[in-house]
Amino acid sequence: MSGDYIYEKWRIGKGSELSGLDYIRYRFWEILPGAFSWGTIIGAFIASWLVPVYAAIFIIAFDVFWLLKTAYLSLHLKENWKRIKEHMNTNWVDKLVHFKYEHIYHMIMLPFYKEGEDIIEKTLVSLLESKYNHKKFIIVLAGEERAGKEPLEIARKMKKKYGKKFGHFVLTVHPDGIEGELAGKGSNIAYAANQARIEVLDKKKIPYEDVLVSAFDIDTIVYDQYFPCLTWMYLASEKPDRTSFQPVPVFNNNIFEAPAVSRVVAYSGTFWQMVQQERQKRLATFSSHSVPFSTLYEVGYWQSNMVSEDSRIFWNCYMKYNGDYLVTPMSYPVSMDANLAPSFRQTMKNIYKQQQRWSYGVENFAYIMFNFSKNKNISRWEKFKIFLVNLDGYWSLATNPIIIFVLGWMPVLLGGREFNTTMLSYNLPYITRDIMMITMTNLILSSMVAVSLMPVIPEEGAKTKKLYHKLQWLLVPFTITIFGAIPAIDAQTRLMFGKYMGFWVTPKHRGTSE
Repeated sequence: MSGDYIYEKWRIGKGSELSGLDYIRYRFWEILPGAFSWGTIIGAFIASWLVPVYAAIFIIAFDVFWLLKTAYLSLHLKENWKRIKEHMNTNWVDKLVHFKYEHIYHMIMLPFYKEGEDIIEKTLVSLLESKYNHKKFIIVLAGEERAGKEPLEIARKMKKKYGKKFGHFVLTVHPDGIEGELAGKGSNIAYAANQARIEVLDKKKIPYEDVLVSAFDIDTIVYDQYFPCLTWMYLASEKPDRTSFQPVPVFNNNIFEAPAVSRVVAYSGTFWQMVQQERQKRLATFSSHSVPFSTLYEVGYWQSNMVSEDSRIFWNCYMKYNGDYLVTPMSYPVSMDANLAPSFRQTMKNIYKQQQRWSYGVENFAYIMFNFSKNKNISRWEKFKIFLVNLDGYWSLATNPIIIFVLGWMPVLLGGREFNTTMLSYNLPYITRDIMMITMTNLILSSMVAVSLMPVIPEEGAKTKKLYHKLQWLLVPFTITIFGAIPAIDAQTRLMFGKYMGFWVTPKHRGTSE
């Protein structure tokens, strides 16, 4: 059955890697999301001009749909919030006694570029505070040759200071300019994981199935019960070799130093991940995630020829195992940095570029659909569901805020005198305003759930800061449009025209923006 599909043959990064009919097919799927999004936006403008009545009815119907959708998402959010609280209050060390777990190793991938010594050190210290046997930790500090000498000197200093406190401490330097690779996190950690296999697993004869690999960003801070929780979930899985494990990212490391816009964007990311944890069938890996080394080795590690390797690794596994692969939601947080730069202007620029890179996950759509055309072992119904879910997700991200906050006024502005004398024209702004006020109130109240996961506000100026943190939610319409929809359209448009993106490393900064 599976002989017709060779997974390794179709680890495509972009359409330009193919030729002939395969190139045309792949490019079609690369074009479709952007074309669909632009078609919606342009079509709404044209409809507002030529058939304003129908456009107004569509806008009202869409606003009602969004009201119902936010209510639906809020229910998922609240359920996940309860589960996170429960998991954070659980003593996972005690729960582990029901399993034989002492043989489980944790390989922790820490790719870095030009981050400061303080950031790397705090991450290592948090690992040492974990309530798991540190001798079962394989730390892989993965540097880049292209970063220059200074970052590598910092890495050597960290290894000298902390190396003996862990079971194994591997320092790798990813060579620059390897043919066929895209310089970035994916190519770095793929190289580093293979080096760790050679230097540690094979030399010490550690079974691959006894190793869980956690791919972290260098700023990732873990809670002390994180690895006991991860270990328990791995051992409790029905198919441990057919599942990845996904925590909830919170951005608490520098949250009080970041400006309001950065905080709201960060909370929105946490909000979405919490929602997705309650919809396992829609959950793919993101940022920090864990996967069994045996599985990782079988699929050929993370792809080194594309940008969004953190979500692609899930789809690699899904295709390799003909759909027999899931992501287990951990409902347990890891803490990362909110976007912050030395100046406010640079912070805004970095937020946009980070959101653009995350939105470039749309490149996975072409990979999924193209591989579906090759893999006949996955049911057509399953393929169709995944097609709808993914296309809707990319379309919604790029268009929904614009429809809600911009296009709602277009029939009034473009509909002409005849339409503007109707009762529908008169009432349209009020109807959409009232529906959106209810929707945004529900969305803001739901988003504030994420605030419960943040650290306590420092006592100095606490009252003022609490008020400030409440008022910041008024920025939601602005942030989901400027730092949500627009970078998504940007990413989809680049992919649509074959202007493929490179990997942009988000600079890490702790302090305050001026």
